Amino acid sequence: MNLVAESLASSPGGRPLFAGISFVLGAGEALLLLGPNGSGKTTLIRTIAGLMTPAAGSIRIDGGDPERSVGEQCHYVGHRNALKGSLTVAENAAFWCRFLGRRLDGLDAALAAFGLARLRDIPAGYLSAGQKRRLSLARVLLAYRPIWLLDEPTVSLDHAAQAALTRVVGVHLSAGGLLIAATHVPLGLAKVRELHLGDAAGTA
Repeated sequence: MNLVAESLASSPGGRPLFAGISFVLGAGEALLLLGPNGSGKTTLIRTIAGLMTPAAGSIRIDGGDPERSVGEQCHYVGHRNALKGSLTVAENAAFWCRFLGRRLDGLDAALAAFGLARLRDIPAGYLSAGQKRRLSLARVLLAYRPIWLLDEPTVSLDHAAQAALTRVVGVHLSAGGLLIAATHVPLGLAKVRELHLGDAAGTA
């Protein structure tokens, strides 16, 4: 499977943000998006996820599910954790299982991978910022998607939680998954490629 971006450009609100972004990301590969605030990292991730329309260029998956769009084959975890504070940790995870069209049999394992098993009956509104971030990230394990799009995934995470994220991502890549992440913090992965935004054009 390859994720292929060709000459992507974005002009939200009519303001040129980036142009000429091209890359091919293959199975087991990770691509880190680097650049200053406002350079378009979040916009690029949201464009790949199908949440924004590019001003130019295209993105496709070679070797993926032909019945699904690119966005339907991605997990997208953005800045906001998308949790409901009145629901427990387990209830929030169960919502994402249903939303993603999966059964609940993998829920406990997903929570355990991010150190949340003992908190499953606690309302999400009582969680710390780091715990909320871990719960948000746990959704990537609730249903299989080959491409993970993570926007600043380490925000609010302590060293132990960052290590848990690295382990989870490592397993995903070893199984042939793909990762694109916007981050200011290294993810501790053995082999990654980098795409620097803020230049006139970018190729990875």
